Amino acid sequence: MNTNTAISGTSGDRSQATLELKNVNRGFGDDWSREEIITDFSLTVHPNELTVIVGPSGCGKSTLVNLVAGFDKPDSGEILLDDKPITGPGHDRMVVFQETALMPWQTTRANVVFGPKLRGDRSNADIEAEADQLLDKVGLSDFKDKYPIQLSGGMQRRAELARAMINHPLVMIMDEPFRGLDAMSRELMQEFFVRLFEENRRTNLFVTSEIEEAIFLADRVVVLSNRPTSVRQIIDIKLPRPRDFHMLSSTEAYEYKREAMELLHEEALKSFKRKGDQSELVEAFDKRSE
Repeated sequence: MNTNTAISGTSGDRSQATLELKNVNRGFGDDWSREEIITDFSLTVHPNELTVIVGPSGCGKSTLVNLVAGFDKPDSGEILLDDKPITGPGHDRMVVFQETALMPWQTTRANVVFGPKLRGDRSNADIEAEADQLLDKVGLSDFKDKYPIQLSGGMQRRAELARAMINHPLVMIMDEPFRGLDAMSRELMQEFFVRLFEENRRTNLFVTSEIEEAIFLADRVVVLSNRPTSVRQIIDIKLPRPRDFHMLSSTEAYEYKREAMELLHEEALKSFKRKGDQSELVEAFDKRSE
C-alpha cells in the first residue's frame, strides 16, 4: 500500500502503550558482503511519552522505523508492543513518512477515512463523523473536499496526521514528517504537533535530523551511534509542558543542544575515519574536540 500514512489492532484508550526493542540486530547482504546496520539495539519507549531519535546520517534510522512498523524483521532480538511480539504491520502502529503521499485522486476527507473503511470493522457513519471531528481538530474543515494538489505542504501534513489518528494507534511513528517543508511551515507544524501530543499523550516515536526540533518536541532524545547503530545516549528533556519556542532560547535548552551536538559530532567522525577519509574536514573536527 503506497501511502504516506501507512497502516502498520483495536479502538479504545490508546495512550498507555509500551514499545520495547530488546537486543535487536539487522543487517543486509550475503555473508561475503554483509553490512550490519543495527546491532544490539535496546530501547523502551514509555507510555504517554514523546521519544525522539536523532543520529548521524546513514546510521540506520529508517531501518529502525521499518522494524518497529513491522515492514521488516530483525535478524535477532525482539520488538514488543505491550509485551506482544511485533510480527508484521498492524493498525496499532501508524507511520507518517518523510514524503507527502496522500492519494491524489481522493479528497482530503476520503484520504482520512480510507484506512478504517478498508478494514470494515466500524460503521461508515461512525468513521465519517470521527473524520469530520479530526479535520476540525487539525484545522481542515474548510478543505475536506479539496484534493491534495489544492493543499499547501503544511495542510497535507495535517491531513496525514488526521489519517493516522483515525485508526486509534497504540503508537505513532513519525519518520522525519516535516523534513520537506519550508522553515516557517516546519515551525508551525512542530508547534501544531506538540499541541496534539500534549492533548492526547499517545505514545510517540519521532525520528528527526534536526536537533532543535528534537529538543522542542521530546520527553527524551535518543542519540544513536554511527553504523552499526545502537543507543549511544539518552538525554532527558526537562523543559516544562506545554511547550513554546521561547524555551529554545533558555540555558537548559542550550545545554541539551550542546550535549546532543557533541555526541553526534563524535559519531560522525567515526564514520569518516572508518571509511579511511583523513581529509581536512576530519582534522578540523578533531581539533574542535580537543
